[in-house]
Amino acid sequence: MRFRHADAIWSAYPELSAGALYADAIGTAVDVGPRVAEYTAGARERLAAHAEGRFPEVVAWRGAFARMRLKPTQYRCASESLLRRLRKEGALPRIHPVVDLCNALSVAYAVPVAVLDLDRVAGPLLEVRPARGDEYCTTFGGDIEHPAPDEVTFVDSAGRAHARRWTHRQSGHSAVGPRTRRVLVVVEAMHDAGPRTVPELLKTLGDELSALWHTAPLSAVLTSSAPEFTFGDRQEDRDPPEGPRPGPHRNDAGG
Repeated sequence: MRFRHADAIWSAYPELSAGALYADAIGTAVDVGPRVAEYTAGARERLAAHAEGRFPEVVAWRGAFARMRLKPTQYRCASESLLRRLRKEGALPRIHPVVDLCNALSVAYAVPVAVLDLDRVAGPLLEVRPARGDEYCTTFGGDIEHPAPDEVTFVDSAGRAHARRWTHRQSGHSAVGPRTRRVLVVVEAMHDAGPRTVPELLKTLGDELSALWHTAPLSAVLTSSAPEFTFGDRQEDRDPPEGPRPGPHRNDAGG
């Protein structure tokens, strides 16, 4: 399986810092509560000083959304939405242990962290690229949407879009759920300190997954000169049939 950002993305957004992580043996019988509490506490301290709209990480993503001709206060990146919810409600929703952990890291670092169930992604390639308009995306309500031409999205080899408006909202199809065993986590930053933030976040997440799930994650920092992450086995023969599965969870961790 391969994950990459298309050349068009690196060309249009040269400030992008990105990384990806693959992990297997991901189950639900893990208590991430203490780790989530620690990361969200740090985010709350930062929010006490300034609202999320003043964070440089969020400001940078708002600028990227404006360049995509999206109203930044209407379409927020996932980390801004989580920070806003944390500021207003004082806590994040509990969804699934790995999603809860990634959401907590997203607010701690103030950058989008997307988590996808790899057994719901058709290989051999998942690519962040401008949409052609014929891709299809399943909402959390089960409706089918088509990204607008040139909208940035995550597209697999079957033409399925796994996000809308880049880091704004993930699809319901590949949301992490009770059956999830293999995940791909994507971290993306636009601010000046992104080249330091992304590797640090990937290492922190990898250490947490190793300690809590006793797995051995693989990760890579992606750049315009090294844009591709290869991992796992041949996924093109493993995409499950269409249809409902019990208890899909909404993943607010990223685009």
